[in-house]
Amino acid sequence: MTAASVVRILLGVVGALLLVGGVALAFTGGGALLIATIWMIASGSVLVVVALIEISRYRSEAAEGAHFQAGPGGGETVAPEPRFRPTEEVFVDPTTARRMRVFADPNTGERRYVAEG
Repeated sequence: MTAASVVRILLGVVGALLLVGGVALAFTGGGALLIATIWMIASGSVLVVVALIEISRYRSEAAEGAHFQAGPGGGETVAPEPRFRPTEEVFVDPTTARRMRVFADPNTGERRYVAEG
């Protein structure tokens, strides 16, 4: 398990605990703890959403669904299917400093990301 996976799981767990605690506080605390209740529910919701979004940073739904390991830079592990064409779009992933090439399907606009080099 990578450090990123541990952080993602930790964010999700803390977010879920805040969310559940906030909801429980809303039902038992009454109006006196309104600000704490709102803060816990909002913070927990944000953390859970961030953890879920981060899972699929540069990965296709197909790779996620098949539970493939993340490739270099968090993208695909192999070149995409033949229907995907390389584009001129290239960027450096800020967390891994890997150069990523964008591939796109001209018919659907679906995009895939593959580390170069």
